[in-house]
Amino acid sequence: MLWLALLLPELPLQVYTRSGIDAPLAVVAGHPRPCVIAASTEARALGVEPGQGVAAALAVAPALQLRARTPALEAETLTEVACWAATYSPRISLVPPDAVLLEIESSLKLFGGACAIADAIHEGLARLGLQASLATAPTPLAARWFARTRPGMNDALLPGWQADLDSLPLTVLADGTGVAPATLELLAGVGVRTLGEIALLPRAALARRQATAVIEALSRARGDIPDPQPWFQPPVQYAHRLALPAPVCETEALAFAARRLFAGLAAWLARRHAAVDQCVLELVHERHPATRVTIVSGAPCRDDSRLVLLAREHLARLELVAPVEELRLLADAPQAFAPQPDDLFGRPGQARDSAMLLLDRLRARLGADAIQLLDTRADHRPEVAWARKTATLPSASPFPSPLPSPSPTRTASAGAKRAHPKRPLWLLPDPRPLAPGVVTLLEGPERIEGGWWDQADIRRDYYLARGPDDALWWIFEDLDPPGAWYVHGYFG
Repeated sequence: MLWLALLLPELPLQVYTRSGIDAPLAVVAGHPRPCVIAASTEARALGVEPGQGVAAALAVAPALQLRARTPALEAETLTEVACWAATYSPRISLVPPDAVLLEIESSLKLFGGACAIADAIHEGLARLGLQASLATAPTPLAARWFARTRPGMNDALLPGWQADLDSLPLTVLADGTGVAPATLELLAGVGVRTLGEIALLPRAALARRQATAVIEALSRARGDIPDPQPWFQPPVQYAHRLALPAPVCETEALAFAARRLFAGLAAWLARRHAAVDQCVLELVHERHPATRVTIVSGAPCRDDSRLVLLAREHLARLELVAPVEELRLLADAPQAFAPQPDDLFGRPGQARDSAMLLLDRLRARLGADAIQLLDTRADHRPEVAWARKTATLPSASPFPSPLPSPSPTRTASAGAKRAHPKRPLWLLPDPRPLAPGVVTLLEGPERIEGGWWDQADIRRDYYLARGPDDALWWIFEDLDPPGAWYVHGYFG
């Protein structure tokens, strides 16, 4: 086996800074006298250092934002990383508080080797707003130790790799081994500084001093005894949150931060070979109920850039009731999704996807009720041959079918008969009375009769006419008493 350890060494700080919103920030912990355990780059530039008390930190940086360490948020972020990393391996193990292990030997050929996987992970984590240390080894414990002390890709599968363990510092035994701190103090007290020096000590003497955990840990790290790992099971629902370093009122900053959550959602969906047509972005306020933004896509989607674009449209027209402290993204009921492959002439469904994206953006910007499409009905009468419908596109065509030309029950024409009678682009809601002599008849008549089945019977002769300013009009003569002329539409 080949294990890749993904270590998030500053996770207590990264859960706040991953939003991409720059602010001098410090994470504090401890009771009753809390102190700084991590500080952002901006805070360090102002003189804030880990270990400082809160009062001292505020004295050197009055604008410093303080956040309490949140182990629950760290655990959720680690789970989000594990869900995302499932793209590169089906065998994943969570190692609280700050590590994820991937067994990647079965994925080497698929992704082009361990270095290619590491590069892809670094790039993907950047989209999540996180930074990690990576290392590989044939055992999970050794991979964790290398990631913590010597991050970087190495020749982990070459013979003699165990010799690299001997030079690691004694302090790595505090990571994932169960070795008591008193045992580490004892070993340090007798002059042990590296793991290799432990191997020179008599095992019987270590056992008498209750250091059997040290022997077991070294055997697991070297692969002398098995080290089974509990496999991670991704949740059936995507529900993750992103804490902001400071309250935010600008919707553009919120849209920028939300990209991290949508990138995680896209990876979670890709792992399940699924997509969603709806998700909910919650804006959490301190003293107000959360603002829910429902993002609807006209078709199942797992493209995070598209979802971010729709979220930005929603947020642009949103009036916040209070500053936002946290973002949450919820998605359930994933649907099966088969992406369309590219061919020699491009992607066949690209035109339809572009049209659907336009509808989604208009719906997000103007509201769902403001966007409607036209549908056709099998009726000869022009005013009832169409209807409004919900703005969703059919699967076969990128645009709705044009209005069909009605086939009148009886048609008479003074000129040559046309297979497809002309219809105007602009049809008036109600025909307008037309004064005689205003227009010049060009073509017609075309008789349309019908409507006896719904008590709206009509008998009309339609003409193509030239109106003022050489505009083309669609007019008709009502054949029912008392009879009159009307204009029903205009050609473009």
